[in-house]
Amino acid sequence: MHLIKVDPRALKENPDRTRQTKSSPQADALLLATIKAVGIVQPPLVTAETGGGNGYIINAGHRRVKQAIAAGLEEIEVLVGEAASDNGAMRSMIENVAFSPLSSVDQWRAIERLVALGWTEEAIGIALAQPLRQIRKLRLLANVLPAMLDHMARGDMPNEGQLRTIASASLEEQKQVWKKHKPSKADPQVSWWSVAQGLTKTRMYARDASFGDDLAQAYGIAWVEDLFAPADEDSRYTTDVEAFLGAQQEWMTNNLPKKSVLVEVNGWGQPELPKKAERVYGKPTKSDCTAMYLDRDGKVQSVHYRVPEAKKAKGKDSGAGTDGADDAGIASASRPDVTRKGIEMIGDLRTDALHEALARAPIEDDTLMALLVLAFAGQNISVASGARDISYFGAASLGEHAARLLNPEGVFEFDMDTLRAAVRSLLIDVLSCRENRSNSGIVACVAGDAIGADDFLPNMGSEEFLSCLSRSALEASCKDTPVLPRQKVKDTRAALVEHFREGRLIHPAALFAPDKAKLSSWLTSKAASEEDDPDAQGEDPQMAEDAGGAEREDAFREAAE
Repeated sequence: MHLIKVDPRALKENPDRTRQTKSSPQADALLLATIKAVGIVQPPLVTAETGGGNGYIINAGHRRVKQAIAAGLEEIEVLVGEAASDNGAMRSMIENVAFSPLSSVDQWRAIERLVALGWTEEAIGIALAQPLRQIRKLRLLANVLPAMLDHMARGDMPNEGQLRTIASASLEEQKQVWKKHKPSKADPQVSWWSVAQGLTKTRMYARDASFGDDLAQAYGIAWVEDLFAPADEDSRYTTDVEAFLGAQQEWMTNNLPKKSVLVEVNGWGQPELPKKAERVYGKPTKSDCTAMYLDRDGKVQSVHYRVPEAKKAKGKDSGAGTDGADDAGIASASRPDVTRKGIEMIGDLRTDALHEALARAPIEDDTLMALLVLAFAGQNISVASGARDISYFGAASLGEHAARLLNPEGVFEFDMDTLRAAVRSLLIDVLSCRENRSNSGIVACVAGDAIGADDFLPNMGSEEFLSCLSRSALEASCKDTPVLPRQKVKDTRAALVEHFREGRLIHPAALFAPDKAKLSSWLTSKAASEEDDPDAQGEDPQMAEDAGGAEREDAFREAAE
C-alpha cells in the first residue's frame, strides 16, 4: 500500500460500495466545510482498475472524494491498495461501520454480498463481532418487499416487532398492503403500525403445545423460529391454527385421565362444565372429576368439578340416579368429524350448489311456487306483517324481483318466462345454507333435496376442505376408493387429493337430504294449532290504539275479497 496524489475527478466509483443510503444534507455540508478548512485528514482508499483499465476505483471514501470535488481541490492524496479476493467487501463494510453506523438495510445488503462471495453466517458474525442471531435477523430483510426496502433505506424504519410481522408475510400479501399504505407527497411518512396490522396472523407457539414431534409431523406442522424474540425462550411458532388445535385435541383425547371429560369453552373463554356440575376452586378430592379444554391461546387447561349426588328416591330403584350422575361426570367427548371451519365450508358449497340448481335445474311450475312459500319460512327471513306486530332487526331488499312484474302504473304485467325468472332470483336471494345470519335452516336442505342440488355440488376432495376433517372422517373418505389410510394424516390427505384430482368427492355431511329427527322436530314446532288462530285470540291492546289504521286495513281486505 502506497500514497499518491491524483485528480479526484479521475477516480471511479465502486458500484458495489457498502453504504447505499444517501447521507443527509447537513452531514455533507459539515464534511465540505472541514475539507475547505483543513483538507482531507484520512485519505480515501483506492485500488487499481482491473480488466484492462488504467484508472483507480474507490473502495472507501466516496463522500470525501465527492466533497473534495465540490471544494474545488485539484489534487488529493489517496492510499493505493491491492484488490482483495472478495473485492474488498468485508474491509469496506468494517471501515464504514467504524466511521458511521450503517442502516439496517445497508447492513443486510452488505451481508448478502458477503454470502454471495462465499462467506458463512458464522464467519461474518465473528468478523463483525456480532452474534449469529443478529446476522440471521438482518437476513430476514430478504423477505421484505423491495419497494418497502427502498423506503426503509431513506431512514424511515419500522420497529423490530413490526419488521418481524412484515418479514413473516408473503411478498404478495406485502404488495397488497403496501399499495394501500405506501407514502405519498402529502404524507411521506409510512404508518408501519398500519402495515403490520394488515399483515398480522394468529401465531400458535411451540411452547404452548402439549403434543410431541410425532403429532406435529402427522398434522403437517412446520415450526418457524421468531428471530426477533428473546434468545432465552422457545420462540418457534406456526400460523396453521387448524392443524395446531387438531393436534392439541388429539393429544388430549389420547391422554385423558380417568374421571375426565373434554369440554368446549363459551364466549368468555370459560369451560362449559356438564349440567349441574359445580366447579372446585380449592384442592380437589379423589371423587372429583377433571374437565380438560383449550383456551383462547390453544393451551391445554384443566379444571376440577364435582357432580352433586342425586337425591335417593324411595323404592327399589334408588341407586339408578346415582349411576346416571357418575356417568355424566366422566363422559368423554372426542374431536368432531368436521371442524367448525369445515362446517362453514360445507355451508358455502351447499349454498352455491343450491343457487346453481335454482338457476339452471328443470323445475315444474307447481314445485317452483311451493319453493317460494318454503323459502319465506326460512329462519333468515324477517317480515313486517300487517296482521301482527313483529319487530326484527332488518330485512333483505327484495323489491327488485317484484318490480319486474309491474308496469309504470303499478299494474301486474308479465309473461310466464318473466314470472319464472323473478321467482328463481327471489329463491336465490332467500335460501341459504351459510353458517351465519343468512342460514335458512332445515328448509334450505329440503329445497335442495327437492330440486336435486346435490348434482351441483363441486368436488370437495381439495386440500383446503380435507384439512378440516378428523383422522377417522378422513379414513372413512377412503372407502370405495383404492386409497389406503396412511400412518400420517397428511399423507392420507395428499393421497385423497391426488385420487380425486380428476374425480369428485362429496362428503356425506354436505348432502341436502334433511336429518329426519330435525325435520320431524321442525314440522312439530310449526304445526298449526287453535292457539295460533288469530280469530280465537282476544283483542290486541296495541292494535286498538290505532283505530284509523285498522279501519283502513279492514277496507283493504274487503276490497281484496
